Amino acid sequence: MANSPNRDLDGLLVISLEQAVAAPYAASRLADAGARVIKVERPEGDFARGYDADANGYSSYFVWLNRGKESVALDLKQPGDLKIFKQMLSKADVFIQNLMPGALDRLGVSMADLRQADRRLITCDISGYGASGPFAQMKAYDFLVQAEVGLAQITGAPDEPGRVGVSICDIAAGMTAHAAILQALVARAKTGEGRAIEVSLFHALADWMNVPYLQHHYGGREIRRPGLHHPTIAPYGAYCCGDDRMLLISIQNEREWLRLCSDVLDQPDLPQNPKFDSNVHRVENRTSLDAIVNGVFNQYSIDKIAEKLQAAQIAFGRLNDMDVFTQHPQNRFVSVRTSSGDVQLLSPGAIVNGILPRLGDVPDLGQHSAAIREEFS
Repeated sequence: MANSPNRDLDGLLVISLEQAVAAPYAASRLADAGARVIKVERPEGDFARGYDADANGYSSYFVWLNRGKESVALDLKQPGDLKIFKQMLSKADVFIQNLMPGALDRLGVSMADLRQADRRLITCDISGYGASGPFAQMKAYDFLVQAEVGLAQITGAPDEPGRVGVSICDIAAGMTAHAAILQALVARAKTGEGRAIEVSLFHALADWMNVPYLQHHYGGREIRRPGLHHPTIAPYGAYCCGDDRMLLISIQNEREWLRLCSDVLDQPDLPQNPKFDSNVHRVENRTSLDAIVNGVFNQYSIDKIAEKLQAAQIAFGRLNDMDVFTQHPQNRFVSVRTSSGDVQLLSPGAIVNGILPRLGDVPDLGQHSAAIREEFS
């Protein structure tokens, strides 16, 4: 269909010299929108292919982030393969790469020279810590950057820091790169000029850390690990129901607090207690407050508490494990094809014109090498 979001970027050629998560994330979203994305892999393949074999023999991350791409295996240290690569770049609209800083220069490929040769070219460098500064040459992996940027220190239980359970720094960098590339494409349509984009895992996640940064730097606040509780709002967290299942509630204003006390806790006078008459006081007296809420929740099953909260118009969420989540009634699914069969993915978050997106196939290593070598020789 002419107005299908799956064809919005039809006609664009994206060359992505990529590995792991961040660059593949950005490139996969361009492929979803109809761009032709050629994934350039080393002869042994993107190492993310070997993260696990859980998705019909494929790596879970690889299936998620490489649908809709063509794969060409090139050894860029060999003159013939490097020549093909440079010919691909001469035809590209967008070039994405996430090698170590300086690696492209050592191959004799300069982003600045590429843009000078083709002023419409959009280039996107994704690195761990950026192209300059004392950390520029350091290896950077997601978990390490979570620690370096302070996220791990404010995540987890009160007595132990924790890792966010997905590669959030990589994903943040990929999302940031994708948005910047789309903005550059809009600008190019107006000016005819491409852009040089630089994204790093550190800076993408540092942007997301602005709230704790501002609270600490300007407010002097010590950011504590709250576990399954909100650090600055109470009650806002997890409580144990009578069937030993955990349920989270969120009180956002005083009206909701009054309704929780009267309709769920059956303690309508509780808001008059000086320890609980404002959010500031409730946070200061969180231990006492939690004991009261847990005392009531422990008397009922999670379904009964959920029923009471729904009637009182109090927001809540169950602490689901993956078994429950995979069967969640709100899930939307799309399928992608691999050489070992179809894999069902959770759908991308955006639904356009009420239609689920159709995603392309996941390529085997070098699946398109012969055709691409012939095309760009």
